[in-house]
Amino acid sequence: MWIYFTLLAAFSQSWRNAFQSKLSQDVNVVGVTLARFLWAGPLAGLYLIGLYIFESAAWPQLTWKLSLFVIGAALMQILATALMVKLFKLNNFAVGAGLAKSEALVAAILGTLFFGTSLSSFGWVGVLVGAMAILLMSSRQGLKGISFKTLFIGLASGTCFALTSLWVREASLTLDLPITHRAAWVLLFVITLQTLLLTGYLSIKDRATIGLLLSKPKLTFLTSATSCLGSIGWFSAMALQSVPYVKTLGQVEVFFTMLVSLFWLKQSIKVKDGVGLILIGVAAIMVMWI
Repeated sequence: MWIYFTLLAAFSQSWRNAFQSKLSQDVNVVGVTLARFLWAGPLAGLYLIGLYIFESAAWPQLTWKLSLFVIGAALMQILATALMVKLFKLNNFAVGAGLAKSEALVAAILGTLFFGTSLSSFGWVGVLVGAMAILLMSSRQGLKGISFKTLFIGLASGTCFALTSLWVREASLTLDLPITHRAAWVLLFVITLQTLLLTGYLSIKDRATIGLLLSKPKLTFLTSATSCLGSIGWFSAMALQSVPYVKTLGQVEVFFTMLVSLFWLKQSIKVKDGVGLILIGVAAIMVMWI
């Protein structure tokens, strides 16, 4: 089941990134980040209600441990999304989304060091292949012309996404509920906190951005809807399986990303970027090979 949830998440996220990339042409970084969460909360609530109708379960017990993991995950995901939007502005959509996928490599390292997960030797070779792909994609003129700014932002975004995923899994493990229910509760907690934080910030600092999002209802809703669907997939998969395995398999998203970039956004992909994206996919398969 975790494989199906991961594939759902990867497909949905490739579209969410595309909608965010489109929105970033007219809306600032914070506004595009908010678009990811604005309508996702109500959708996550409806999903949770549906789960309880389908299968009755207890209500979650709130603890300090759960609260800390939720707060940490919410803040890291906001920062990760903002950094990824910056990547979209520095490069094209496919490259930005590809660099943010360094998340899988970072999750494998952090998971092994601090969260008790492990990879095979073949899997660690895959990690190195993925690292080479990240370096290749961050360069405009091959490996000799590496853009350290792009590389730094990509790795920072990936690190924040990795911490988000690891803390989401830890939060779900604190709940004594069916797997789908605990993933849905963590999702609702995280999205609600993120929406409140970003809406509150923009209400004080930049109300015009909120108005701009509301003036683009279709694109804003599509961003939120695909984000929510992707999060349901990620959170459910991570409740079932360790984060490094989920995130490395989730790198199949790069192939969806190439298709969306070429046929919907009408953006060309340079040969080196295509090679980099393919290498990331190869790295995912190697890390998953047990």
